[in-house]
Amino acid sequence: MPRFALQVEYDGAPFAGWQAQASHPSVQGAVEAALARLDAGFAAGARIAAAGRTDAGVHATGQVAHADLVRDWDPFRLTEALNWHLKPAPVAILQAARVPDDFHARFSAMERRYLFRLVARRAPMTHLRGQVWQVLNPLDVAAMRAGAAHLLGHHDFTTFRSSICQAKSPLKSLDAIEITETEIPQGHEYRFSLRARSFLHNQVRSIVGTLERVGTGSWASERVAHALAARDRAACGPVCPPQGLYLTGVGYPCDPFRLRDDPPRGEGPTGR
Repeated sequence: MPRFALQVEYDGAPFAGWQAQASHPSVQGAVEAALARLDAGFAAGARIAAAGRTDAGVHATGQVAHADLVRDWDPFRLTEALNWHLKPAPVAILQAARVPDDFHARFSAMERRYLFRLVARRAPMTHLRGQVWQVLNPLDVAAMRAGAAHLLGHHDFTTFRSSICQAKSPLKSLDAIEITETEIPQGHEYRFSLRARSFLHNQVRSIVGTLERVGTGSWASERVAHALAARDRAACGPVCPPQGLYLTGVGYPCDPFRLRDDPPRGEGPTGR
């Protein structure tokens, strides 16, 4: 059966998360229902696998899933057909690609990239409602960056791990945390970009919630290091709400969506 990788974008607001559930709408369920209309294998109950099982309310601009189909689709036609059958759900297939049988959206991934969007302003959000976490007062970016620096590298992240996390170990390597600030009408938007091979359940939201405390001045930046060293969930700052979180990308040893006949970056058609 031919295997296809799918790059998926979605608004997580109406869903109970990525993972299929019997009594609640899910992104996985929406994509599988669309596939079932196109391919007999999914009518028989086949499932898809994703790089990350995002929680209720969490969005994605670069989720990756894979599916085994009966028909060997042209990737462009598969993308178009799936998007037609996904209407009106806020889910879109950005790209589809034929991949080797040993490709696995979750287990082949080398890194995940998340973005958290936080807006500070007094006026209620209108256009970005449900897309960001809103607080009222501006934050100290320099202090948050100083606090974030304590989290880079390989650590025991028990403090920043949900009590229901199913990962076998709390040991993770956090490769990057970048924090940027942009002025918006009557306020400021803060973007937290995090990159790691994998994340614990609620790790990103726990980190951002803790750094927000640093940004308000309620925590000194050094307290982040003490919280990490405590290896105690009670030492964590508040877990921020899900609506500001986005899965923005997944890295693989070989990009499954890169055209096979494209020359490597930096090289011309001759390969030099």
